Amino acid sequence: MRIVLTGGGTGGHIYPAVAVGKHMLQNDPDTKLLYIGTAKGLESKVVPEQGIDFESIEITGFRRKLSFENVKTVVRFLKGVQRSKEILRSFKPDVVVGTGGYVCGPVVYAAAKLGIPTFIHEQNAIPGLTNQFLSRYADHIGVSFQESKSHFPKAKKTSFTGNPCATNVLRGIAGMGLQSLGLPLDTRLVLIVGGSRGARALNEAVIEMAPSLNTLSGAHVVFVTGDIYYKSTVERLHVVTSSYNSNLTLVPYLHNMADVLRDSTLVIGRSGASSLAEITALGLPSILIPSPNVTNNHQEANARSLEAAGAAEIVLERELSGDKLLHRIESLLSDEERMKVMSRASGTLAVPDSAALIAEQLKQLKSLR
Repeated sequence: MRIVLTGGGTGGHIYPAVAVGKHMLQNDPDTKLLYIGTAKGLESKVVPEQGIDFESIEITGFRRKLSFENVKTVVRFLKGVQRSKEILRSFKPDVVVGTGGYVCGPVVYAAAKLGIPTFIHEQNAIPGLTNQFLSRYADHIGVSFQESKSHFPKAKKTSFTGNPCATNVLRGIAGMGLQSLGLPLDTRLVLIVGGSRGARALNEAVIEMAPSLNTLSGAHVVFVTGDIYYKSTVERLHVVTSSYNSNLTLVPYLHNMADVLRDSTLVIGRSGASSLAEITALGLPSILIPSPNVTNNHQEANARSLEAAGAAEIVLERELSGDKLLHRIESLLSDEERMKVMSRASGTLAVPDSAALIAEQLKQLKSLR
């Protein structure tokens, strides 16, 4: 099968597309993939590193307030559609998969106009503007949350597929994460992640609670700062503690996230849909700190879905502090029964075969041509 993948702006849009592509390749080595993104977006770095061919178009997102810049965006959209048509005619895909972000707008729209079957995947509980716009053109929409279906009243077909990042994380190997961090295999690992770009508020909270982490007996905290915050966090922690706390490891990024997640006891971080898919796939309890700086506050809606199921606790960013976060961690780690209940609840929300479900839909779309 020949598949065009598109989506960008954040890892939450990019990694699900890559996960679908990787799954298709694993099951059929003759699969041909092409990813269409923007030259300046995160996808231009991530996708080629995954060995997937990459083409770029120029496009920007709409501003929610009236602005002359939106006129320019319309012009870029039309040019992006023309450029997308050129790429699609050359590559001749059997199906086009869009995972959100403004770049997939002109690509999926162009595919629909060319009569190429299209599938879009919505990761969040509250859909983004691009996917809402595309819903009337796409042949099939896959959603990560059951409640998202109602947001696509004009869609031809919707189905609950979960998030394909859930499938990816199951490839992690037990014990390898702790081993890579130089930690004993019986360590209770608390993983704190600020997302693909890090999170300033979370960094501040970790720095504040770092001197008190020795109270976590038998547990070790691994904090993934994000590249842009790593140096400053290291420098500030040296000022606070004079040396690294024996209960804390700082890393800018984890290349073996699947392994480390599989070995984690508790996860703390943002509530992007891909992260939640990974957490629930492994049945992990979590403390979620939704980013308030996202469209429609969708991260809080994502987190509330897990909270309602009893799988997670929520700390809003405006209420976050080092003391509060440390108290929440201590409270959960000291309550084995509560952790087991959260773990079971987390597992019930998982769709571990998400990539396979999406792959089946793509095969059906191809067969309809």
